[in-house]
Amino acid sequence: MSLYFEELDYRPTPIGALSLRRRRELTLGIDVFEIKLGDEFLMSSLFTASEIALARLGLAELTADSLDVVVGGLGLGYTAQAVLEHDSVASLLVVDALEAVIDWHREGRLPLGPELTGDRRCRFVHGDFFALAAGTAGFDPDRPGRRFDAILVDIDHSPDFLLDPANAGFYRPEGLRRLACHLRPGGVFGLWSNDPPDPTFTSRLAEAFATARAAPVTFRHPVQDRDVTQTVYLARTAAP
Repeated sequence: MSLYFEELDYRPTPIGALSLRRRRELTLGIDVFEIKLGDEFLMSSLFTASEIALARLGLAELTADSLDVVVGGLGLGYTAQAVLEHDSVASLLVVDALEAVIDWHREGRLPLGPELTGDRRCRFVHGDFFALAAGTAGFDPDRPGRRFDAILVDIDHSPDFLLDPANAGFYRPEGLRRLACHLRPGGVFGLWSNDPPDPTFTSRLAEAFATARAAPVTFRHPVQDRDVTQTVYLARTAAP
């Protein structure tokens, strides 16, 4: 195996083979970490602007201190890291269905692993985010029924491009209403999408929340030298 490419781990999962890879991007002179599920890229450290924006835009909606936050989807950890940059955050639960991804952070195989595991505010939860969102017990196995100030999700590619067809119900009005039940009054739901803003989904959000909007996030593709636009959807429950 060359110094320019290394498969750091490979594990079968119920939804396909999961691979963690490191490769050298010669045009930029950097190491790039990637997670693949089968033939699909789940995450690349080459493109993190919108994952970071998910945390920053979501928390910018809130002014209180001692915030309790959930991140759905650990990935390479950039959304979680951006949440923990805020001193106003008291606790962070990061929910991921792929135990291997949690292991890679705990074992230090990923660059942000030591930072996330070393922050006492941050706790990993191995579980199906969508099943937990649909249930009444919620996301914290130690405190069933606990509600949060913000729930930020980066799992599927977009509301219409799913890693698992079973996730589809979450993106319908009833699924979004169930998710809203896990938020405190005035709480924020943020959703990452690989696609440009979709007015249809924004309208669907507005059926389940008091307010809803789509925030485009545009960044320069570092290799192709072109602009790319992704989306952070933001919705809030009614204020008290």
